[in-house]
Amino acid sequence: IGGPSMLRSAAKNHESVTVVTDPSCYDDILAEMRGNGGATTLETRRALALEVFRTTGAYDTAIATWLASKLNGADKFPEKTSIQLVKQQDLRYGENPHQEAAFYRRSTASEHSLVNAEQLNGKPLSYNNLLDTDACWAIVREFDAPGVVILKHQNPCGSAEGSTIAEAFDRAFACDKKSAFGGIIAANRTVTAEMVRHIDDNELFVEVLVAPDFEPDAIELLRQKPNLRVLATGGVDKPDTEPEYRTVDGGMLVQDVDVVAEDPAAFTVPTERKPSEAEMDDLLFAWKVVKGVKSNAILVAKNHAGIGMGPGQPNRVDSCELACKRAGEACKGAVAASDAFFPFRDNIDVLASYGITAIIQPGGSIRDEECIEACNEFGIAMVFTGHRHFRH
Repeated sequence: IGGPSMLRSAAKNHESVTVVTDPSCYDDILAEMRGNGGATTLETRRALALEVFRTTGAYDTAIATWLASKLNGADKFPEKTSIQLVKQQDLRYGENPHQEAAFYRRSTASEHSLVNAEQLNGKPLSYNNLLDTDACWAIVREFDAPGVVILKHQNPCGSAEGSTIAEAFDRAFACDKKSAFGGIIAANRTVTAEMVRHIDDNELFVEVLVAPDFEPDAIELLRQKPNLRVLATGGVDKPDTEPEYRTVDGGMLVQDVDVVAEDPAAFTVPTERKPSEAEMDDLLFAWKVVKGVKSNAILVAKNHAGIGMGPGQPNRVDSCELACKRAGEACKGAVAASDAFFPFRDNIDVLASYGITAIIQPGGSIRDEECIEACNEFGIAMVFTGHRHFRH
């Protein structure tokens, strides 16, 4: 009979059996027995039995997960499933002060995932810090060149690539200096002392700074800010291949993680004018970033920088207006990305009025022809990707 069977059997008889799975409990149990005539209390035995079933349940889940990973054609969404989670830390509170919360580690977390990041400086992470840091890190790790994303309330207010990580920060910060205050910064390369000095020169208050690692001189500068949370992931993993879980009332939604995996060679250009090489380069950058903007999402980009963002509007026209107004005069000659198709040509009309010259979007609307005609009227090049990237 194996260990788990013995533990379960003992736990089932907890009314008369004390079963211990963790040596760290020995001292407390011995102290209770000394003060209780050599016996443990029923309350203690129940608590210990609960720990047994939690331990053996996690053991069974780990085996089932491993076996599923070894089977070809294993059902991605089986009829029954379990998730093994281990508490990483208690949080001060949840999304709001009246909500209790904790942070859990998934047993299958990849090596350089956020949950495995080492905190090098700063106050304990909050629930909202973790949510926003995750959203920020998910965008920047898809960049190929040195890149920085600045995010507030789940939306990337600044995003850019550069020849160095310091230049990438400068360009991301320039996208929206006002919104960057109090945000999260994620970098996909080693953070240098130069980048930290640029943050300081702009007197930018930052909640969290996450990156693969940091130069020693950069850490020395960052530790002068005792409240700034600094996280080192140790590397940049590819986007998670594990399912994504979200709770709804009484249930759980499970889906693949959304990544920009489509091949640009499969994109189509239905307009008379085709994008230039520079425009296409910016469109591909914008396509990666708009995935991280709350739907309905529009991102205006120029020279590999997200200079205007229109997030979370109930209609796409308002998102277009918002993105272009944020970009200001720089909107002229820029490109735009839309996370979903345009239902009417009015979106094109708005973008054209601000000087947008090229657009990337999924296509697939019953009014695609109407939108194509509008682009042709304005001399705008439009790319259809055939893939949607909603984010709710």
